[in-house]
Amino acid sequence: MASAHVPFPVTKLVLWALVLLIAADFAWICANNPNFGWPVIGEYFFNPEVIRGLGTSLGLTVVGMVLGTIIGLIVAVMKMSDNRLAQVLAGLYVWFFRGTPLLVQLIFWYNMSTLFPTLSIGLPFGPSFGGWDTNSVITPLTAAVLGLALNEAAYMAEIIRGGLLSVDRGQAETASAFGMTRGRALRRIVIPQAMRSIVPPTGNQLISMVKATSLVSVIAMSDLLYAVQSIYNRTFEIVPMLLVAVIWYLIITSILNVGQGWIERYYGRSDRRNRVVQPAGEV
Repeated sequence: MASAHVPFPVTKLVLWALVLLIAADFAWICANNPNFGWPVIGEYFFNPEVIRGLGTSLGLTVVGMVLGTIIGLIVAVMKMSDNRLAQVLAGLYVWFFRGTPLLVQLIFWYNMSTLFPTLSIGLPFGPSFGGWDTNSVITPLTAAVLGLALNEAAYMAEIIRGGLLSVDRGQAETASAFGMTRGRALRRIVIPQAMRSIVPPTGNQLISMVKATSLVSVIAMSDLLYAVQSIYNRTFEIVPMLLVAVIWYLIITSILNVGQGWIERYYGRSDRRNRVVQPAGEV
């Protein structure tokens, strides 16, 4: 006689019902808790100061990510080159910027004038051709862009290097046999194939960059977090204003998640096209 057992679909339905019940209960508690200050959130969600801070955060994300990717590509190529000096310099760059917290880097850039009151261009141990006051060059905006971009470049260098290493070395060797220079083979053959390995972690870095922009508030940069802090310093509505920032961050990262998924599917088309179903062998 077959033993009785609970059907697997029923078990899944019970688990789904339990999870939905808990989620609904939590949502009901939050919605009816006056300490969340939902009317305050609705009042300030599209506040011009908040929107300007959001624009600053998005702008810093785009600039920091673009510069970080460009610098990261250069560092990755240097680290993979046959030139020992380039390898050492790239290794030191990655070691330093990955090994120190982004917050500390931002504060150092913002206080650069304490170390170097003036910035100058000249020959090593030789005459200077010109100089500028450091405070006029390293503004909060400059410090934020430098800190975000240089820190991001260290992580992107390792992501890009990993993607390039995932491409079969025979591809570059074949391109060289056909007379392609190393740089052209890198642009035309290696990098396009490496994109399948580079895109997913790059999407994660972009989402991390959106959240990392909140750190620039410590150097008086008017990002999203700084904007809501300025408001709750006047209104003392700390929790509702922080929730305004949280909701905006969740909206932006959710949109980026959708975009990342689309890009991954785009670069995965070649894998799907090359997937051939092998016919079953005859007995």
